[in-house]
Amino acid sequence: MASNPPPKLQIHLSENDRLQNLKEIFISKFEETPMFYARAPGRVNLIGEHIDYCGYAVLPMAIEQDILAAVSLNKTQTIQLANTKPLYKDFTGSAGDIQIDKSKPLWHYYFLCGLKGIQEHFNPSTPAGIDCVVDGTIPASSGLSSSSALVCCAGLVTLEANKKNLSKVELAEICARSERYIGTEGGGMDQSISFLAEQGTAKLIEFSPLRATDVKLPDGAVFVIANCCVEMNKAATSHFNIRVVECRIAAKLLSKAKGLEWSRPLKLGDVQTELGVSLEEMLRTVDEVLHPETYSKEEICQCLGITPEQLGSTILSENTKHVTQFKLYQRAKHVYSEAARVLQFKDICDQAPARAIQQLGELMKQSHVSCRDLYECSCLELDQLVATCLESGAVGSRLTGAGWGGCTVSMVPNDKLDSFLQSVRDSYYKPDARRAAMEKQSLFVTKPGRGACIFLEA
Repeated sequence: MASNPPPKLQIHLSENDRLQNLKEIFISKFEETPMFYARAPGRVNLIGEHIDYCGYAVLPMAIEQDILAAVSLNKTQTIQLANTKPLYKDFTGSAGDIQIDKSKPLWHYYFLCGLKGIQEHFNPSTPAGIDCVVDGTIPASSGLSSSSALVCCAGLVTLEANKKNLSKVELAEICARSERYIGTEGGGMDQSISFLAEQGTAKLIEFSPLRATDVKLPDGAVFVIANCCVEMNKAATSHFNIRVVECRIAAKLLSKAKGLEWSRPLKLGDVQTELGVSLEEMLRTVDEVLHPETYSKEEICQCLGITPEQLGSTILSENTKHVTQFKLYQRAKHVYSEAARVLQFKDICDQAPARAIQQLGELMKQSHVSCRDLYECSCLELDQLVATCLESGAVGSRLTGAGWGGCTVSMVPNDKLDSFLQSVRDSYYKPDARRAAMEKQSLFVTKPGRGACIFLEA
């Protein structure tokens, strides 16, 4: 399945109000009919936070919320982008000269990331000009991967516009790399599930090589997403990239202590692989080698035998060079313990024991505590919302996505769903006017959705 290209589906627009509305907006904007439509879904990560860029498997599923684009071609090699939401301004630029400003994570730059990635892969002599109107239903900066879905949708648009073919895996890998043009050093989970998702099943996503395995979720519970209503844009802050760098440094210190070649690019997952030991053994190694106190730049340089200039040029990223203190022990402990929880989660789903729902819920709770205390990627509102969800009847609840805002995902027994939703509304959303106004798009049940595709009007 993963080696196939994304599907092209014939659709009657009269049966889809959203597509029909998008078509009408497109016609009013460009005075012509769209040639095709592209869709890329958002995702919710059930467990496995901040470990994809360390080389470890994650367990997401696609959601129904998505990015949808109506597209036509022009003969002027111009990129003309518009958005159905007035908040997002129009953009016009040259298809042959894509410029992305890392200092300003505007919506159209994410589209240009996907476009640039596909163009650089094929290097066409005359790249297609594209007229495009984008519509999104994924809440922005919510941890549900709206930015990556936009990159993936743009990659798919560019592929179709230039009449090229790639497999889902190839598309996912290109889009994961190309999102780094905006400065986000992600690991590839978001793009992988956007292309590899299938209706009705979550996926265990593994890396190097990229592969996806179906994970059947228990029948007796549903997953509910709740937005804490605090936005966090990964590309607009250095929080995310600081954690990536801390994991990178931790991998180097662990490697050097264990006699491995540490100077080449290394992930925490690579260290375990090269040592050939279990995750439990890696947790013991972290206790032996790293200390819980913060590391200064001077101490890191001393441990590795490098200069501050070498640290800045070969290990730190552009927006982390200002950081003076690094928490290496805590980040490595989170990564290795979270990687183990992902494998336990999948094993429980595969075995389907009588107590599966309770066991999975316990793993989700452990994951949130680790994200909060060791990785420090939660926030007061997320912690409050997780507590509210557990008090309202969820068997497990945790932050999902990068954190520092955004959403929680909760596992709720079917027979408690209605009372759970009402309790969360009453406890978290209604007492706050701003949250109450956002509640309709902030609290919803989700099922595993399908991956990216092209729609053609029947």
